[in-house]
Amino acid sequence: MLFSGPFWKTLTMPGGYSVIILMVPAEIHDLSTKKMPTGITSLDPMMEGGVPPGSLILFLSEIGAGSHEFIYSSILSLSSKKGKIPVSDSFIMPSVIRYVTFTKMSDDIKREMKLSFNEDLLAGMNDIQFEDLSQLYFDNSVVPLDWYSKADLVTRIQNRNNREILSQLSAVFDPGVKDNLVVLDSLTDLAVQYAGTPRWGDLMAYLRGLQRIAKHLNTTIYLPLARGILDIKNEREITDIADAVILFNWEESSSARRQRVMYFEKFRGLMPHLEEKDLVKFSVRISSAVGFEVSNIRVII
Repeated sequence: MLFSGPFWKTLTMPGGYSVIILMVPAEIHDLSTKKMPTGITSLDPMMEGGVPPGSLILFLSEIGAGSHEFIYSSILSLSSKKGKIPVSDSFIMPSVIRYVTFTKMSDDIKREMKLSFNEDLLAGMNDIQFEDLSQLYFDNSVVPLDWYSKADLVTRIQNRNNREILSQLSAVFDPGVKDNLVVLDSLTDLAVQYAGTPRWGDLMAYLRGLQRIAKHLNTTIYLPLARGILDIKNEREITDIADAVILFNWEESSSARRQRVMYFEKFRGLMPHLEEKDLVKFSVRISSAVGFEVSNIRVII
């Protein structure tokens, strides 16, 4: 079944207030596992409502091919709908949306969103929790301190005993809070620090632990990685760990124009459904008014 209409519907209730309804096909109610919508209204119907909660999703992308626009559109859409969608037996909305950045300041991320999208898409930005670990990242680099931190001497001394960025990252996953959506921006920043060193195995062990805790907390994790930065062996080791791998590439169209293309390399719990209906590869586009959207339901290879 292909869906041509929007996946969200706004209803005006008695009293004048509005609620947003997630339009779920009838057959979804028979599924034993709830779905967490991505908020991408042109994509969620094809995934039977969204992704399995607790998925570690790797966004493997060529430069500028659309992975970050997907992530921004997803979290902004879900955040703006928070508290406005009735409880359902078929899907869950993230209770908390966290955006963790390793090298950029959170204000830079917010500014990028504001420059990219219209105000209507930015309505929920203030409900996204930003975690900035950039100081820990740069503390382990040759970057001069005054380029990234204004901390006083006492604060810097206190931080010396707590410089491991993976340990601090673990604090983001509160064992008492479930059904979250967490963005870790980006795995590229972490991986280049570990690649080619004896500590690469530590990072892989951490990612495997991350995949396990995601299931325990029913928390979906978005993990972007720039394609071609790491050795192919290291890249494949990461893709093996992830529950889902979504690729974002540039391709030449029939009119010799470059076209962004997104396709699923794997998705545990969804791949059989997607392949049965040939919903594996998509042409996509990005606009300031809508954000990331699937412009062609199916791309013939």
